[in-house]
Amino acid sequence: MDARSFRVALLAAVLLGSSGASYRTPNFLINTSDPQLAERFGKAAEKYRKELAESWLGKEMPEWSAPCPVTVHVGQNLGAGGETSFLFDRGEVFGWRMTIQGPADRILDSVLPHEITHMVFASHFRQPLPRWADEGAASSVEHQSEKEKHQRMLQKFLRTGRGIAFNRMFGMTEYPRDVMPLYAQGYTVAEYLIRQGGRRKFVNYLADGLRDNHWSRATKQHYGIENLGALQNSWLAWVGQGFPPLQPASPEIEAVPPATMVAANDRRPRPEPNLIYRIEDKERPAAAAPDGGGPVIHDPNVVPASGWETAGDPRNRPVASPSSSAPLRTQVTHPQPVQQPRQRVIQWAAPSGG
Repeated sequence: MDARSFRVALLAAVLLGSSGASYRTPNFLINTSDPQLAERFGKAAEKYRKELAESWLGKEMPEWSAPCPVTVHVGQNLGAGGETSFLFDRGEVFGWRMTIQGPADRILDSVLPHEITHMVFASHFRQPLPRWADEGAASSVEHQSEKEKHQRMLQKFLRTGRGIAFNRMFGMTEYPRDVMPLYAQGYTVAEYLIRQGGRRKFVNYLADGLRDNHWSRATKQHYGIENLGALQNSWLAWVGQGFPPLQPASPEIEAVPPATMVAANDRRPRPEPNLIYRIEDKERPAAAAPDGGGPVIHDPNVVPASGWETAGDPRNRPVASPSSSAPLRTQVTHPQPVQQPRQRVIQWAAPSGG
């Protein structure tokens, strides 16, 4: 489902509903057609906000200055998905707004925790995260049936040469045109790391990597893996083995309290994710490499698997062969002081069944 189709579906849902109901909590203002569902969604949103913050950050978050308006369109024939927007400005994040849709069970067990994880990360980091990490973490709290779909999609992408070399993926600041591999790969990489050390360690790893965008250093420091190339190889081996359990096991990997996991055997067709990220800042400064020499670095430690895409113009990306030894290039950006508010808009839909 692309952005235009998503908005058309939302408009149709609005036109079909002749009445509405609201339910307010300290941090959310739920608007939907059914009063009982409005209360149910509101209580679930607060529950997820508390539990996910404790799981990712080790503590609850303070209440936001104003509740986030959440418009919910419920329907068995609506594709599950949503759009969340917020503003970053001088170290603050505010202006929350969310619109979500889908069957009630899918909203409860996947869409709400996915979107609220984005909000927890935004509140904590106060800056945009790498695409793979933000979407990967948010996908890791979806229902188990959804996560299994990501795994199946990933295996298909790797077999057909649509994987993304790690030093390109870790430097991505925009979604690629072929977005589904990033979505599936980002989830499995996040899951691979979370299973080895838990969610709090993963958050600390992201914070460290964001300081200088030296992800090989951060990977070695936090996970004992030498560099991104070694991480890519160990992750590939794990995927090839069928995503087996990892040691040390962590109780933090359970994404959602079991009582709320209600859609285990749901096989309804799903739309393709429509992951759109926009920063409204026309005067955004150019990024610089850590050494000040330019925006691009070379990392000879990362060699793509056969058919994996290398960095370059997204309209003309070369494909690396198994014998290629040329270093890949990855865009490196540094957080810049925000002079004007930047609006972050994330649109998401559940993955297609398969």
